[in-house]
Amino acid sequence: MTPDLDPERAAQRVAAARAYVDALVSHDPSGVSLHPECTRVELALKTGRNGPHIARGLRRGPQFRLIHRISEFSADVDGHMVATRYWVHVRPKMLGLAAHVHESFVVDEDNRIRAIVARFGVPRRRG
Repeated sequence: MTPDLDPERAAQRVAAARAYVDALVSHDPSGVSLHPECTRVELALKTGRNGPHIARGLRRGPQFRLIHRISEFSADVDGHMVATRYWVHVRPKMLGLAAHVHESFVVDEDNRIRAIVARFGVPRRRG
């Protein structure tokens, strides 16, 4: 955490990022505060062109329907940047597959997500 960042402000920024991550599982973006001009880049490809487009993807995107659980979530805050790390567990559950994700969020003064950059590995068995 940046030394001059108020701990409450840092917690709010982490909560904004966590709401997005939780929506990957729930497919309910209503609790996610996305700026209308928010963009999402995944593995160097733009996958979200604006806030409403990203919210629709969370709600109906087939790529997110495979996710059934998130584990080992952690976050670090540096100013407006929230760097998260977590595992996404994908279907079918019986295979026990999960991929490690590094996702960065730029969160503005109103705690709205302005940008998302995601990197992740190939799903592998996690015991």
